[in-house]
Amino acid sequence: MTTPQPDVPPAAPDTRRARKSRPSRAGRNLPAAIGVGLALLLLLLAGLFLWPMGFVLIAVAAAVLGVWEVFRALESHGTRVPVVPVLAAAIAIPVTAYFGGQEAQLFALVASCAAVLVWQSLDHHHDGAARSAFAGVFLLLWVPFLIGYAVLPLHEATPPPGFGLWPEGAFPHPMLELVLTLLLVVANDTFGYIVGASLGKHPMAPKISPKKSWEGFAGSVAGAVVVGILGSAFLLGRPWWVGIVLAVVMVGAATAGDLAESMVKRELGIKDMSSILPGHGGMMDRLDSILFATPAAYLVFSLLPAG
Repeated sequence: MTTPQPDVPPAAPDTRRARKSRPSRAGRNLPAAIGVGLALLLLLLAGLFLWPMGFVLIAVAAAVLGVWEVFRALESHGTRVPVVPVLAAAIAIPVTAYFGGQEAQLFALVASCAAVLVWQSLDHHHDGAARSAFAGVFLLLWVPFLIGYAVLPLHEATPPPGFGLWPEGAFPHPMLELVLTLLLVVANDTFGYIVGASLGKHPMAPKISPKKSWEGFAGSVAGAVVVGILGSAFLLGRPWWVGIVLAVVMVGAATAGDLAESMVKRELGIKDMSSILPGHGGMMDRLDSILFATPAAYLVFSLLPAG
């Protein structure tokens, strides 16, 4: 006969460790998110200021990873994508944008779309060929083509010959515009997160992204306006109102990009595209706002009068 044991309360968890590993209200591991975000920003700025071709290689790597993540997500949902021509386009489109400019970028897009259709027409081993072709073209337009706009200003800055550095540390104006664009994207994410996590009560799109609030959006606009005014005045030497225009457009475009990716993830029934970036999820979870913001910035700088 077993002697009954007195009830022993379970061991109290290490509350200090639990607090450290507990995600924030916005669902992120905040220290990891800050560390990874700063590391990526420093890597991008180092490429821009020290070796422009290095920035292009970073953009290509991001496009390849983004394409691969979306390919795997779609495939797990039953939609096959002709991944070989799409991965080739993820390399070709940003590189042609850097060396050939916007016309070369558009030509590479058209050629890539044709390659997807030809590749799919030669593959007779599965059903749903039309859906696969449409998915491939959609993926081309979403990732490689849009990321090409992050590289395009470097072509207009007259890149150094071959794979060299900027001559004598002279940084051309289009490159500085790209720096300000990246800083505004970071300001959008940072201030939106801080305000949304602490004050957010009214969701923008509860069915798509329940944690994105109007309060966070207002924080993004306020923070981006401050960064835009300072950057426009001290980095670009342009009037202060240019910074306000750019900030408002950037926040709107970045938010649209974020919501677009959230809509795709919700349709596929996944939380993150992958888990390769601690605190952020996948590469696409980091690229979502940049993909929409860089074409918007390119358009704004093209329409504004020269400073």
